[in-house]
Amino acid sequence: MPPFTLPSDNPRIQRVSSFHELVTTPFSDGVNALCWERTLPGDFSEVVELLGAGEGVVVLDDATLQALPVSAAGRIAIETLLEDQRLLRQHELDPVLNCIDGYPRDEDAGVVPTDVFSFHVDSATVEADTWLCTYHGPASEGLRQEEALRRVDVPETRAELLKLYGGQDDAGFLEFLNENCYDLHYIATPGAQPFDFGFGNLWRIATQHPGSPVPPCIHRAPATPPGTVPRLLLIS
Repeated sequence: MPPFTLPSDNPRIQRVSSFHELVTTPFSDGVNALCWERTLPGDFSEVVELLGAGEGVVVLDDATLQALPVSAAGRIAIETLLEDQRLLRQHELDPVLNCIDGYPRDEDAGVVPTDVFSFHVDSATVEADTWLCTYHGPASEGLRQEEALRRVDVPETRAELLKLYGGQDDAGFLEFLNENCYDLHYIATPGAQPFDFGFGNLWRIATQHPGSPVPPCIHRAPATPPGTVPRLLLIS
């Protein structure tokens, strides 16, 4: 795997040095992504290989991981997967570990695609953050706000959505955009440079919720063309 380097010119990302710092550091001054940069020991490729070929997104529970007949290096990887989940659960979070051989795509995306391959932000009705870690396979990607444009703010796209809505650009239209998650998706502006979340790094990123002091972090799942190795992803 190539070495990971945090974008030095992105003021919205802040590096932290421990799980405690990742949990306790508030989002402020425009920072909407915290990264605990780590180089993890263990053989995560072996874990994925022993899980076998699957389809779509497979949720992995602790018992499944512990039952795998792994080598010593594989056992170290599994202990890391279990420990990360334990840390998150201790802070009243609900982590899910997925082995991903492919995400469902918007086969008929219409005017605005709303699958995970589209740059988007997560939203919540109460204060909440998203936690992410890629242990194997292509890593998640981020996009800074300054290099993004909401799809619904592109004049041609908004016109098409208004046709679909069948009404005026009013409060009802805004509710229509929200109900269909159209207002959560973005496109990269010309010359934009998405950044990689890297492997083994545990991220806490801001969501869109009432009272948030910072803009939400724009991100997406990486492209997974045929032949791409499965992803091992922790999300909460």
